[in-house]
Amino acid sequence: MFCAVPVQPGMRIVIIFILLFNTSSVFPQQSKLSKAVNYLSNFIASDYFIELKETISDLALVDSIYLRAIAFTEEDYGEALLAITFTTITYKEVPLVIPLFSSLINFPLISADDSTFNLKNKNLPQKLFFDSPNKKYGDKDKLAHFFGNAFLGYSQNIFDLSDLIGYFVESFEESFKVQSKVDYRDLDVNWYGDLFGKLLRDNSKLLPSQIMLIRSLNYFSFTL
Repeated sequence: MFCAVPVQPGMRIVIIFILLFNTSSVFPQQSKLSKAVNYLSNFIASDYFIELKETISDLALVDSIYLRAIAFTEEDYGEALLAITFTTITYKEVPLVIPLFSSLINFPLISADDSTFNLKNKNLPQKLFFDSPNKKYGDKDKLAHFFGNAFLGYSQNIFDLSDLIGYFVESFEESFKVQSKVDYRDLDVNWYGDLFGKLLRDNSKLLPSQIMLIRSLNYFSFTL
């Protein structure tokens, strides 16, 4: 018999990761995933990437990160999508409240060293959609939403966990008080990420920017 206890946002993250690790081959390859996250973080933090930012659009930058991940993982698309998800999360740890003891622990996430991590966050693409906020941070947080759902949409192991990744990323934002309520744009981006992952299974040439553009085109088609 199970006893229902309140689940804090941080605890939801642990539960979701247990599900992910038990329904995929991620856990035995954690060191490999860590290497991919470090590689991508260094790429985004590099002078070369900064030069790219001056010559191509943010959507093209997203594609460049994606293509680097595909090449590094030797075309293991699931692993590449998961590596991008961890790379684009802008937090190094998440506070977890253990309900039975009401104690707070900081759960570390896979990430690069501090200096690389901070520069990576600074360089992340932010103008992803027609309605991306015209602020310094822009839509950087939407990258983890998109690629997290893409990973689950592509993997589809036992359970359809596509909706859970949305709550997974939302948990970071709630725990760190980035926002006080669910953002409908986050949920919208989740859906397009899931679509990208599912379509990727049949078309390995598909690029994330193509699906991101569809979101903008759909909006304008509905308003005409």
